[in-house]
Amino acid sequence: MKTTTLGASNLTVSTICLGTMTFGEQNTEAEAHSQLDYALERGINFIDTAEMYPVMPRAETQGRTEAAIGTWLKKSGKRKDVVLATKAAGPSRGMRWIRNGENDFDAKNLRAAVETSLQRLQTDYIDLYQLHWPSRNAPIFGQTSFDPQKERPHVAIEDTLAALDELIKAGKIRHVGVSNETAWGVCEFIKQAEAKGLPRIVSIQNAYSLVNRSFETGLDEACYRDNVGLLAYSPLAFGQLTAKYLDDPKAAGRLTLFPPTWSPRYLRPAVMEACRRYAELARAHGMTPTQLALAWCYSRWCVASTIIGATSLGQLKENIDALSIRLSDDVIAAIDGIHAQITSPAQ
Repeated sequence: MKTTTLGASNLTVSTICLGTMTFGEQNTEAEAHSQLDYALERGINFIDTAEMYPVMPRAETQGRTEAAIGTWLKKSGKRKDVVLATKAAGPSRGMRWIRNGENDFDAKNLRAAVETSLQRLQTDYIDLYQLHWPSRNAPIFGQTSFDPQKERPHVAIEDTLAALDELIKAGKIRHVGVSNETAWGVCEFIKQAEAKGLPRIVSIQNAYSLVNRSFETGLDEACYRDNVGLLAYSPLAFGQLTAKYLDDPKAAGRLTLFPPTWSPRYLRPAVMEACRRYAELARAHGMTPTQLALAWCYSRWCVASTIIGATSLGQLKENIDALSIRLSDDVIAAIDGIHAQITSPAQ
């Protein structure tokens, strides 16, 4: 397993990160522990979670993912062997069960979010604390353009950084990152940190896959120049890039278990067509569609670590094994050809 230094931090992380948002919904606690054990056996030292998880978000299950990781940390005694990342939920009218619907990034809310995450995780500190989505109006979760008509009150970035600075000084978190951010957001976080002597973000967790390469339209340069590492999530596009739904529209997975209104960007006709073409390309070159999608993501210069998730150890093994696959120049050219015709349909 390869490792890298995450952004401008002192965190050494594996280039594959174990995503955990199925723990507590699609996976039992025992299955979660088995995945964590196997990931460490394979050299993965990086675990990502969130206070919102598991998905899809529900009041009845919220916090179960962190709790499952917490019981594993206590049982295994492996806390010092892992880099632990979690996320604070941003504003959402649909999740009023998180801090009574006051989930934002002011000092009071961040302190409460950190304290409850620490309790569930059964640890004294979090290595990487991330803002799950912006406080401000921004084009995220499938929105393809910025809409000024959606402006709303929000917590200023400098105020959020000041609150995070206090949590770092208290020893509760070590480094900070953002998620579902834009190029403007990354630059503003860096600008405010440098101007006011506040913590610099070291990472950005954004969707990045064969069907969503929007990171390459400005965010890549911003993160390169400001030394912010990309944690690529949904590299398999909610399972679409495995071609399992193409082979069997009723296959078990998030896109059939949960309402289509929860993840509409992965159900667009253009996404289905792109996934069909990538699957054909993979199979024509003796690979599974999963192997092609992950090998491509693992090879990208802009990715610090790729977040993979699974509901079985077999899936997890295939996902990790794809790290050994090297795509030929011809395959890369074919990928870019499909991308040119169907550009980032899941953006």
